Amino acid sequence: MVVTTMNVTSKQLIFVHPDELTFQFELERQSFCDLKVTNNTDQNVAFKVKTTSPKRYYVRPNTGVLHPWDSCVIRVTLQAQQEYPPDMQCKDKFLLQSTIVSPNSDEDDLPQDTFNKDSGRTIEECKLRVVYVSPNSTQGNAEDDSASKPGRGLNAQGNQGVDDVRYHLKASYSSVI
Repeated sequence: MVVTTMNVTSKQLIFVHPDELTFQFELERQSFCDLKVTNNTDQNVAFKVKTTSPKRYYVRPNTGVLHPWDSCVIRVTLQAQQEYPPDMQCKDKFLLQSTIVSPNSDEDDLPQDTFNKDSGRTIEECKLRVVYVSPNSTQGNAEDDSASKPGRGLNAQGNQGVDDVRYHLKASYSSVI
């Protein structure tokens, strides 16, 4: 079994944006961060999201299969918290695993051992750290009408994230041709 940690210089199965999860932290209020995951290959790629704090976050979808060059948005929701973390620092982390699967694979019929390190598959891993920001910051999203406000959407950087994904996809696609 081969585990590959992703970096910008290697050909990755998937592209993940943003590269860290930023949440507006307010007491007794949910907050969310959207991750855009894009398949950089001409094969089906399965993914799974894991976290060091599964009771603190709700992730949907937490597993899936991306068709060639397809993408999806994963919403990570920070559950309402009752107290502030020390110095607003967060040690939580997320791991997004990905592996190539057969063309007819569907997320509902993935074998139990798809992401098991002993399965014999090559599994790429993308580690994402969590950042908390105060409510008056321009990053992160709280669960209210903020998604409809200018500058709020896929991520804290607005459309810039979409432009980054388009750029990386064009670069990846042109290197294949």
